[in-house]
Amino acid sequence: MIAQVRGAVLALAPDSAVVAVGGLGLQVYCTPGTLARLRIGDQATLATALIVREDSLTLYGFANDDERGVFEALQTATGVGPRLAQAVLAVLSPHAVRVAIADDDLAMLATVPGIGRKVAARLVLELKDRIGLPARLDPVPLGGSSTTAVADDVRAGLLALGYSAREAEEALGVAVEATSTSDGDADDPAALLRAALSVLRRT
Repeated sequence: MIAQVRGAVLALAPDSAVVAVGGLGLQVYCTPGTLARLRIGDQATLATALIVREDSLTLYGFANDDERGVFEALQTATGVGPRLAQAVLAVLSPHAVRVAIADDDLAMLATVPGIGRKVAARLVLELKDRIGLPARLDPVPLGGSSTTAVADDVRAGLLALGYSAREAEEALGVAVEATSTSDGDADDPAALLRAALSVLRRT
């Protein structure tokens, strides 16, 4: 198994990158989010999974080991191949996938092209005990942490839940202003997250 590739980025395409490794140019299929981090001429390190078929060897690349782990877990579900597993990660972060499966959120899974509610229900049924539990945000106040640091944590949490950067930023701005008037709430990640989600539910 080729678990990692590291080298200069030689070329970029809408669905893949070519990375120089040992005098070869390896084509690695990646999600748009991973490709957006790459620049031609820069060094790249990608976690990878090699899919072997009778007529092909296809290398898939990921930003980190967690993405690759979710990619591999998704393929253990009936009817899910590497292309569909990668499509899931193109839309949802690994954390968002775990949240959707843990919470039986078929609607979130069905936002992925190629996954209807029937397939989403199968993913929940077959992967709930395999894919791992999502890491929830710590509800305990962070004491002396600054509001900026807490806001950064909550912003990351909103992005992981599948909200766009614009939605997260706008909701966070309103939430910070609202909680700053409450004693200690602006430094409480749970309070700030609740306020931001409340704003998002109203939009």
